[in-house]
Amino acid sequence: MASNSYDVAILGSGTGGYSAALRASGLGLKVALVEKDDRCGGTCLLRGCIPTKALLHAAELTDGVHEAAERWGIKATVESVDYSATVANREDIVTKNVKGLEGHLKKDGIAIVRGKGRVTGPRAVQVEGVGEVTATRAMVLATGSQPRSIPGLEIDGERVINSDHALKLDYLPKSVIVLGAGAVGVEFASFWRSMGAEVTVVEVLPGLVPLEDADIQRELARAFKKRGITSMVDTRLEDAKVADEQVTVTVKDAKGKTSEVSAELLLVATGRGPITADLGYEDIGVKLDRGFVVPKRWETLETDVEGVYAVGDILPPPSLALAHASFAEGFLIAETIAGQPSPPIDYAGVPRVTFSTPEVASVGLTEAQAKEQGHDVVVNKFPFNATAKGLIHGQGGMVKVVAAKDGPVLGIHLVGARVTDLVAEAMLIYNWEALPVDVAQFIHPHPTLSEAVGEAHLTLAGRRFHQL
Repeated sequence: MASNSYDVAILGSGTGGYSAALRASGLGLKVALVEKDDRCGGTCLLRGCIPTKALLHAAELTDGVHEAAERWGIKATVESVDYSATVANREDIVTKNVKGLEGHLKKDGIAIVRGKGRVTGPRAVQVEGVGEVTATRAMVLATGSQPRSIPGLEIDGERVINSDHALKLDYLPKSVIVLGAGAVGVEFASFWRSMGAEVTVVEVLPGLVPLEDADIQRELARAFKKRGITSMVDTRLEDAKVADEQVTVTVKDAKGKTSEVSAELLLVATGRGPITADLGYEDIGVKLDRGFVVPKRWETLETDVEGVYAVGDILPPPSLALAHASFAEGFLIAETIAGQPSPPIDYAGVPRVTFSTPEVASVGLTEAQAKEQGHDVVVNKFPFNATAKGLIHGQGGMVKVVAAKDGPVLGIHLVGARVTDLVAEAMLIYNWEALPVDVAQFIHPHPTLSEAVGEAHLTLAGRRFHQL
């Protein structure tokens, strides 16, 4: 076997690529992981999930000081934020994760091939500065995504920025307009507000976090208003102009009324697009649609080209462009290549999490989706403030359970403190097709936020307790 020949070649070392590599190696396959960056980890580890959550933790600490003084009589103030120290700690966390990941890959015998790769055949990748890397069994496309804008809006990286630029800032802005209210948009809006900025969120769809249940959207909007974040939903960007060290946007609402908003920065958080252009995919017969790689078989994620698979952000819906979803996709692909049985992925059963303040999390169908699919549904909304721990946290919010009448739970939707942790139980309830009465029999610890999940199901099971 030639030195650059492997059983499996993987193009991209993000969560989808490295999970496929680790699982394939664990199944006895010789694996090469081709990565153009000088560090493995992809968007999630280097420019997304991890660095942003580190910043949001700093925001949580800042909010905690304010809350301590305002609610609990603890005389404390935030004199200032040394943002350079915040960034340094964030980068230290990222670096430690990168070292841990690369150490794990090397320990498992996975070859990390550094250089920009381009597919030249169903089993071949040409890597700049290295040469050709070939695979005898399969190739995995895992090239990830990048921030995208909207037509006519120029991102200059200074006043008009995307999420990559936002992480490179060496200062905290005093005012920001956030265009887009998905997870990226509301998380940055939440962070900057905690750090003292005036924040306006502009969203073309009718609510914040527009893919979430309508009740969750409304509850988050109320919480943002209470925090002093201005939300302009059902509002379209008409124009953006940079002048005098600020950016001014013209927007139009659903009634046709136009208005202007000015701020120090405009963050464009209108989603991410797949990185697939000029990589040779179509040249070997891989089907693309709007840049996304379309699998021939969703149950295996194999493309139209036999032995070529796609994972992560380059997949179109129903794939979710979530790191934890790509972990499962990587496992599915590796096990398929190795000839091992692997469970198909139910994307509705993958938890969705947003780390704003308050947090948002969900799994399964929204109420509207359940009705659209023909279900006769029953719904219960249990407020966190009906629990002692919810009052202690002071963020309000709720647990909303959508169930089929006389049937299983179809969706669980949460907004409030720590709900990104609570959604783990919700994931099991949905994926095990539990009935509300099944969940109602389990005893949740007191006093905890998890009681709200239990109580929401108690009410649907006809055993109402604390719910008014």
